[in-house]
Amino acid sequence: MANETSEGLGRRDFMIASVATIGAAAALMTGPAQAQTGSASASASPAGTSGTVYTGDVIDGKKVISSLDISDLGPGKHGFYFQGVQMPTGQHWYVSVMVAKGAAPGKRLGLMSGVHGDEMSPIHTVQSVMRELDPAAMSGSVMAVFDISRPAMEGMERRWPNSGRGIDLIDINRLFPGNEGAPDAPSRHAGLVFNRLLRSNLDYAIDFHTAATGMDATAFHLARMDIPEVRAMAELYPVDQIFDNFGEHGLLANALIDAGIPAFTPEIGKPRIFDHAMIALFVEGTMNVIKHHGIISGPIGKTSKDSNVFVADGMFPVIATHGGFVELLVELNETVQPGQKVAIQRNTFGEVVAEYSATFGGKVGARRTDATAESGTPIVFLIFDSANPVGGDALVE
Repeated sequence: MANETSEGLGRRDFMIASVATIGAAAALMTGPAQAQTGSASASASPAGTSGTVYTGDVIDGKKVISSLDISDLGPGKHGFYFQGVQMPTGQHWYVSVMVAKGAAPGKRLGLMSGVHGDEMSPIHTVQSVMRELDPAAMSGSVMAVFDISRPAMEGMERRWPNSGRGIDLIDINRLFPGNEGAPDAPSRHAGLVFNRLLRSNLDYAIDFHTAATGMDATAFHLARMDIPEVRAMAELYPVDQIFDNFGEHGLLANALIDAGIPAFTPEIGKPRIFDHAMIALFVEGTMNVIKHHGIISGPIGKTSKDSNVFVADGMFPVIATHGGFVELLVELNETVQPGQKVAIQRNTFGEVVAEYSATFGGKVGARRTDATAESGTPIVFLIFDSANPVGGDALVE
């Protein structure tokens, strides 16, 4: 494009980088040159400052906060709206928060959902867990955050529709721990949520997700099983699969781990729906975690031992090489042998344009639900244990 430089940063990226640099420098300045705000609520307590900050606003009977300190709260269930980033109109995106706090001290667990706006079963799971909790019988606290990415949720969209550079669709789960001074709204919002809501109030955390739109998945976790506290929590769920993998930088679970808070990511099947059968599994597992940490008492329910969980450390995607209509030949959780045909693809005349086979053996972890696929679209994800591969010798890098 004419507006792009021939090498290095394009003009728009250069300008964004420059804004970020200027913003970082401005953050070091004090005095009258700083922007003045119209209300005390606009300058929330900085990260690391103790104490819950109430803005003075009330929405649907819920007090609005710009910072939370659970130690300020008395025993019981508390509902708040957390004041997130501003919209282009100057209003704020608000995040729904509930805290169940026991009368006795104890561990602090966080349950997060709504990081992606099309993931409905996680919200129902967290709501269900919170309904089961009786603060009078609790030691410690459970904090639920239901809708971290509100603008994405309003459109039942995975990504945050950011307007700072024209319309960008940004995955906020690649931005944590965020940056309150960043030149884009999703990064600022991630920073606000992480610094003023999560980091100082949690000892452990669970960030619930689903497969992406157009995909379905087994009941599984993305969990760093080399971390003992993470392994202990992940194995308390009666799920089909655990993918033992770092994932990507910017994931909320990884940012929490970096902050000293053991965390992992359960995945609850399809997006955009309530999968009640899967929800029940994840509610049971989450209640097991709450009991494991001594927040409530009671017998442990079904766990990964009961579900004969398959733990994998590798994933192989089968990618469409053509556009067309996809017919899948494998089911979720099915064991696939190397060379086995997993899908065929036809054009609009019904003629076969491609056939897809597995390079490696493994189990089907996720598969496409949309009937069509463009070239480059993943249609099946196979997961495998590199030390014990299906139909072959151990895999080595």
